[in-house]
Amino acid sequence: MTANYAPDWQMACATYNFAMSMSTALVLCSGGQDSTTCLAWAKAHFTTVHTVAFDYQQRHRIELDSAAKVSQFLGAASHRVIPINSLAALGGSALTSSETVESVVRPNTGLPNTFVPGRNLVFLTLAAAYAYQLGIHDMVTGVCQTDYAGYPDCRQVAIDAVAQSIATGMDYPVTIHTPLMNLTKAETVRLAIDRGAREALAWSHTCYNGQVPPCGTCPSCQVRTKGFADAGVADPLLERLAHA
Repeated sequence: MTANYAPDWQMACATYNFAMSMSTALVLCSGGQDSTTCLAWAKAHFTTVHTVAFDYQQRHRIELDSAAKVSQFLGAASHRVIPINSLAALGGSALTSSETVESVVRPNTGLPNTFVPGRNLVFLTLAAAYAYQLGIHDMVTGVCQTDYAGYPDCRQVAIDAVAQSIATGMDYPVTIHTPLMNLTKAETVRLAIDRGAREALAWSHTCYNGQVPPCGTCPSCQVRTKGFADAGVADPLLERLAHA
């Protein structure tokens, strides 16, 4: 089954009544803004939280370092990196090649050139296999259909389908929590700050070009910049770099 919440950051901060107070969760943590926020959310709702990241030969591999850092900052019980080289071998995305990262869509697919075909489907399936080893039935991911940038695997219908496939194919039911699914980026910023993730966000990485300081021009940087601006909050990452 899946769980998502109303499009309001205060509702996303609420305490839910589905036996989370004595449970364990696995957070898919890329080291980006959204997964850092999800980790902070999970820490507020689960007794124990583990994190997992994926090395898929992405051009912004610095996010793997960020995933480890934010996991440490927010007190994850463990952090695991799972290697995947097949996504890069298959190609089809600017994030796994030298193709220029752009906001425009491909004419043959209607999707951004930063879309990695099958990425979230593979991530969730492998995360579920890892959760199986740990005896965990609750997973948390930062997908969002409000500003999903044209990625079909960020929609709730896709998450529901994956959860059903996992339960059927592994005979192991999982709940995939998507606390950001209906939030705007500004609401995600407020949720992160409310849950004490400001310091962790200072070490998060969003830039698709893998640049530090961030390039500020790629689609991911633009979305992040707008989210903090709309929330009226200074980006902790830029503040940290300015004083480095």
